[in-house]
Amino acid sequence: MEKPTPERDGVLVRVHAATVNRTDCAFRAGTPVVARPVYGLVRPRARVLGSEFAGVVEAIGSSVTSFQVGDRVFGYNEGRFGAHAEYMTIPEDGSVALMPASVTFEEAAPTTEGSHYALSLIRAAKVRSGQDVLVNGATGGIGSAAVQLLKSVGANVTAVCATDHVDLVRSLGADRVIDYTAEDFTRDEQTYDVVLDAVGKSSFGRCKRLMKPHGVYLSSELGPMAQNPFLALLSPLSRGKKVLFPIPKHDQAMVRLLKGMIQSGAFKPVIDKRYPLDQIVEAYRYVETGQKVGNVVIATAPTD
Repeated sequence: MEKPTPERDGVLVRVHAATVNRTDCAFRAGTPVVARPVYGLVRPRARVLGSEFAGVVEAIGSSVTSFQVGDRVFGYNEGRFGAHAEYMTIPEDGSVALMPASVTFEEAAPTTEGSHYALSLIRAAKVRSGQDVLVNGATGGIGSAAVQLLKSVGANVTAVCATDHVDLVRSLGADRVIDYTAEDFTRDEQTYDVVLDAVGKSSFGRCKRLMKPHGVYLSSELGPMAQNPFLALLSPLSRGKKVLFPIPKHDQAMVRLLKGMIQSGAFKPVIDKRYPLDQIVEAYRYVETGQKVGNVVIATAPTD
């Protein structure tokens, strides 16, 4: 492909690192099928996928004032995509910010996708300090971010994961860990203010007994038979346990917030594997197994 040219209000980024995540996989595969009018009916609308990135500003449009050539930047470009390439463009006011000085490109790239979904869920539930929260799928990109973000607001976190990852999840700050290979977390005797299903492998019906009288259930997925959005629409009629299904928002303020959390040490993305750009097919295959831990990074330039 030809090297892109930034628009008047755009920034051209030489991509040093990107990720392959669930969003990329969904757009590539056209799943769920009901979303194909948006994703593309027979092939992805976006020729180059890749939503998360970190790199160096190579050129700027004539009206750009926030960035300069040579700036190290990172961000999130869902919808426009383009990070699975050596160069990409993004609007000056898009979800992009200067990188924290203390991190590498490969550490900065996986900081925005899973975390912005986790942040949306936590904010929708209005989680407060001292509340009890259960996170199912605590080792995924969303779940591993959620554990850390929840601890940053003072929540008491119980995390669900497999045996091999118990120590990792504890290191993220979880107060208690349930090994789902040894016990059914939905039979847990503790009750929670919030149940956050970060992998979409459970349901409101199964988790309802875990919730306090006015508890909230949230999921990163549509749920069985796409029930979660419909249950969320009915929740205002309920005086008891509720389902929320927030629409994630990403903007420059979100990236700057995450930058501050990285700088303070409150958040650090978990990295599972790294692939060079010419092995991106293998990276997609691995992510689509559903077994990744945290994030899968794509190196598009020599490592820093």
